[in-house]
Amino acid sequence: MESSSDSQTCSSSVFRWSADLSLWTHSSVEPRPDQTNRHHNTELFSESSPCDYVNIHPVSTECVLKLRSALEKVCGMQWYAYAALGIWTAILSVLMDLSVGKLLTAHQWLYMQLDGNSVLQFFCWTLYPACLCAVASSFCHHICPFSTGSGIPEVRTMLAGVELPQYLSLTNMFTKFLGLICTLAAGSTVFLGKVGPFVHLSTMMGQYFNKLCTLIQSQKTETAAGEMLAVSAAVGVASCFGAPISGVLFSVEVMGSHFAVSHYCPCFFSATCGALTFRLFSVWTGDEETVQAMFKTNFPSALPFYPLEILLFALLGLLCGAVSCCFLFCHRWILLFAKTNPVFSQILTTEKALYSGIVAFLLASVTFPHAAGQYMASKYTMKQLLTSLLQAKPWGCQSHNASVQLECDLWLEWSSSDIPVLLSLVVFLLMKLWMLVLTCTLPVPAGYFMPVFIYGAAMGRFLGEGLVSVLSTVTSGQQWDSINPGGYALAGAAAFSGAVTHTLSPALLTLELTGQVTHAAPIFLATLLANAVARSRHRLSFYDALSISKRLPHLPSLEKACSRIPSTTIGQFLGAKSVQIQKAAGRVEVQLAVNTSTEGPIPVVDSHGMKILLLFYYTQPQKHLEEVCFIHPPSVLLSPLNTVQETHRILSLTGTQTVFVVDQGRLMGLITWSQMKRILEDLAKDI
Repeated sequence: MESSSDSQTCSSSVFRWSADLSLWTHSSVEPRPDQTNRHHNTELFSESSPCDYVNIHPVSTECVLKLRSALEKVCGMQWYAYAALGIWTAILSVLMDLSVGKLLTAHQWLYMQLDGNSVLQFFCWTLYPACLCAVASSFCHHICPFSTGSGIPEVRTMLAGVELPQYLSLTNMFTKFLGLICTLAAGSTVFLGKVGPFVHLSTMMGQYFNKLCTLIQSQKTETAAGEMLAVSAAVGVASCFGAPISGVLFSVEVMGSHFAVSHYCPCFFSATCGALTFRLFSVWTGDEETVQAMFKTNFPSALPFYPLEILLFALLGLLCGAVSCCFLFCHRWILLFAKTNPVFSQILTTEKALYSGIVAFLLASVTFPHAAGQYMASKYTMKQLLTSLLQAKPWGCQSHNASVQLECDLWLEWSSSDIPVLLSLVVFLLMKLWMLVLTCTLPVPAGYFMPVFIYGAAMGRFLGEGLVSVLSTVTSGQQWDSINPGGYALAGAAAFSGAVTHTLSPALLTLELTGQVTHAAPIFLATLLANAVARSRHRLSFYDALSISKRLPHLPSLEKACSRIPSTTIGQFLGAKSVQIQKAAGRVEVQLAVNTSTEGPIPVVDSHGMKILLLFYYTQPQKHLEEVCFIHPPSVLLSPLNTVQETHRILSLTGTQTVFVVDQGRLMGLITWSQMKRILEDLAKDI
């Protein structure tokens, strides 16, 4: 067969057999032997197609080629991208923490300078977070509306195979980073975290590292983009807490409906690089002597808990599961209310900055330290709240035994003005529940994992302090002093956050955050029981509810909310027939089909009358098709009776972009990823 011209080479496509997947996959036409050297360097820097050549100086090109050759002798280029992703994501996390710390310190300093004037202190306490939330909302609304929210539902959708390029833009990354700084600087008043948005930021950064790696590596792999997304999700968590193991487990549980074993090592490698870099910054700044747990605890190792306390940990897990069901119900209700109420929906559409400022002002007024805030330790930051809740010694022992000294006095804020610690914890739990539900409606970049993690720790602390109080009343001596409320707080944090997200990774996260393995068994027991309660009756997780509220084409979330999806067949979504070529077609007919086809592959049928599918078109229109092509039946075919679930699973697992639908050998149509996205979006609208 004669070679075509360069213009024909750029405009046409071929299909080759994939040995790994046994499928036809799209590839570029191989250049003629005399063109190999001429186009070798330019194709190296092509981002999307062999025609998009980049004019680079020959000396620069030669240097890049030599560098690539030297690096690839050690390992593949993709591994350098994994390491760079982990390191740079950790640097971003540290920069964000430093910026937020400066803003929080400035707010505390200004508040203390106004000591003695309650009115000015009130306005300082309320207007500061209100202005920051309004700025974050306005900035995101005018620069990039896709930057608000957590970002995890969108990343889950992309990992499922649906392309959402607007969520991976450089503008989105810049906007989300600055907006998240403003949100976190509002402090524990707004009660929001950074885990979700940082997973999104890590994904954006991974996308650009993947593009850079694609430009300079010699061989392009079609699974590199999906693998980088999975790795980025793990790095995002690891760079927030310095916890690589739970970061990878979080990526497996939350982000992907199918996790490839080949992603296992890259995820751990990149997450470890990110976690080490994040924790090393604490050493380089002099805050710590070596790399260690983020929240250090001093739980006793000789007798961490009594055997009978296992029952109390189980009770805590059931309690966390029940409260999580209440929280998730309220969360789904307010999301539905925000969508259906015309006034509320109009405000969230046109007056986002005003709404964010009003909500933040309301929450700050409730947490004002001279009012109800004195019962909620409102002066503490998110990190200080968690540190105080994880203290091993009972807070009540301080009032009974002045000789007992804790390593820090963070517990004092919970009992200021001689308020009983149990009363403070009750007020905290009651107030923060509805406050957290309300903050979920804020149109700002925000994470929701850390707030539910702290809330669960408060539930565990309440149970532990209550146990100490009861034992100190009914027993004599100091035996009650050996009870460790910090262990209950740790189990409560894992159980409640795991129940809300329908995951087990928070149990492992608690062990990595504190370095404590003495409570591993009761923590996992509480988390498992909490998950059992939260998952009963096919309840939606927190991220599933967000996906459905945003009408994202994420099938695992839609399956839980729509009972008719398992019985929905793909045949009812087949539209007009695609462009077809019959076996005896000549060059003119083949060229016409190539020019008019909008899909990638073109099916070849026996005749236009029978329409028996034979193969995919994968050669150039030079001669009659039957003279130059070998007839190979396609390996993966669908029936019109296959369900949407089965079709989505085949597209996800095989990595193919197109699957043909046949009925007894007759071609009925084809399903592409873009069509699957539209199908899922239509199903989401009916929920």
